Amino acid sequence: MCGRTACTLAPDDISKACTYRDVHGRRRRPGWRDGDTNKYSPSYNKAPQSNNPVLVSGRHFDKDVDSSERVIAAMRWGLIPSWFRESDPSKMQYSTSNCRSDTIMEKTLYKAPLTKGKRCVVLAEGFYEWQRQSGEKQPYYIYFPQSGEEQVKEEEIKEEKVDGEDEATEWEGWRLLTIAGIFDCWEPPNGDEPLYSYSIITVEASEGVNFIHNRMPAILDGDEAIQKWLDFGQVPAQEALKYIHPIENVSCHPVSTVVNNARNNTPECTVPIDLKCKKEPVLSGSSKKMLSWLKSTSPKKEALGSPVSMKPLSKQETPPKKTSAGLMHKWLKKEDEEPSPKRPKIN
Repeated sequence: MCGRTACTLAPDDISKACTYRDVHGRRRRPGWRDGDTNKYSPSYNKAPQSNNPVLVSGRHFDKDVDSSERVIAAMRWGLIPSWFRESDPSKMQYSTSNCRSDTIMEKTLYKAPLTKGKRCVVLAEGFYEWQRQSGEKQPYYIYFPQSGEEQVKEEEIKEEKVDGEDEATEWEGWRLLTIAGIFDCWEPPNGDEPLYSYSIITVEASEGVNFIHNRMPAILDGDEAIQKWLDFGQVPAQEALKYIHPIENVSCHPVSTVVNNARNNTPECTVPIDLKCKKEPVLSGSSKKMLSWLKSTSPKKEALGSPVSMKPLSKQETPPKKTSAGLMHKWLKKEDEEPSPKRPKIN
């Protein structure tokens, strides 16, 4: 499954990172759908119901463009179907952040948009998954291996530029994960702006990450897979589904549990940690003062810390305890004894 992602790039950098070659071999940089850059907020810790960047075929928004052309849109994570009748998308009773590849053609919720060509590619620098161990959950960060070998020098790009090609500068940053998804468009009953939302397709986890979880997102590795998945005009659903399978080309490392809380949006979420290091307990202010005092040396503490001979008191040395039961026993004992003779009255 996939319940949290990271995408910290600015909109323009996302566009650069998604540069591709069209069917004519020309280098293209996909643009953002009008107004969608304002809907997207970079974050180290993006959860369902947040708006995230996705690649889609440009024909979904402009019927006159070729279905192979790409555009970036900001969509809500958690699919809201077009037939949803409530006025508030938060009233959706089902969790639709993920959909299983093995049942995608069995559930109308997902089958309908898939057969209508509403396929998308979710963009992220990486995603988080939690490993259950000894009753605890250890988060891991999973992403594409980052290699300089895949980068092309800017001079080479300019030499290969052909007529009609976009002016593109080299992207030397992080290689984005490209995750297969499906989307739909819901129109609110009150006539508000249509809501575009998506669901991430999941598959069985590959051998490299199945020690963390038994499922993973369907990652499209390479531009051919992305092109086949997005081009609904040329590639029917059944053929596109052939690209939905586990891949081994991912890296991962354990991260701090700070990512567990979706409100935590800091670089610490993605920083590797060493699981072998002993986790230090979180001390309160008073505990820290006590620890500091114990580590310090002072005459008062040394006197307190010097050994004192303490030998136990013997039974004879043990003072009697005055209890209610003891006092009652003593009183009864006096009652059993002979009464003392009365003293004669003195006139």
